[in-house]
Amino acid sequence: MTERDDKMGIGEYSCGVCKIHGCSKGEKEGLPKNCPTLDDESLDEILKMYTGEELLWAQKAALVESEGYCQKTRVEEIMDFARKCGFTNLGVAFCTGLKKEMAIFHKILTAHGFTVTSVICKNGSVAKKEFLHLKDQELVRPDTFEAMCNPIGQAVFLNKAMTELNILLGLCVGHDTLFIKHSEAPVTVLAVKDRVLGHNPVAALYMADGYYRKKLLPDEK
Repeated sequence: MTERDDKMGIGEYSCGVCKIHGCSKGEKEGLPKNCPTLDDESLDEILKMYTGEELLWAQKAALVESEGYCQKTRVEEIMDFARKCGFTNLGVAFCTGLKKEMAIFHKILTAHGFTVTSVICKNGSVAKKEFLHLKDQELVRPDTFEAMCNPIGQAVFLNKAMTELNILLGLCVGHDTLFIKHSEAPVTVLAVKDRVLGHNPVAALYMADGYYRKKLLPDEK
């Protein structure tokens, strides 16, 4: 990485701003010097990591993609992936703000023969202000009892239930990080939290050149 690249915010690899993407076509000519596809030594070691359950999950994920391509919803794809991997005991860590959606999701999963263990974000009813040492004005609702989100608790309780695949439904930024770190079962995501955009965060990217330009790209002319 050059000093100029570092000043431009470009890290070790820059696939996100690549204009070539020859990797998706099996073409190595003209790739950027920092393209991971050119790192044969690392790739040899990475491919050796696809053994056992990693190889199985990768194979089943590829089948889910090809069999349902542009036909099946993510809800259906999650069930297909679980079936193909032999997962029947599913865990769901969900946000209290999506409890209605959780009830529907539970109904769908159980209708398809899965056992579902679900744990809400507010489990434990722990006071956010006292436990996290926050000031009253730093709460969402000052002068009230505001239970903190407990994503480590969600992970631990699902671990106790010995779930085989855990699904995230609407956890906040950072809380999802803690859940994934402490989950013993593999994790996939049904939906993420974005209160402003109806839990559709990529809408901000679609509007980055328009309505959200000044907020997201303040220095760009």
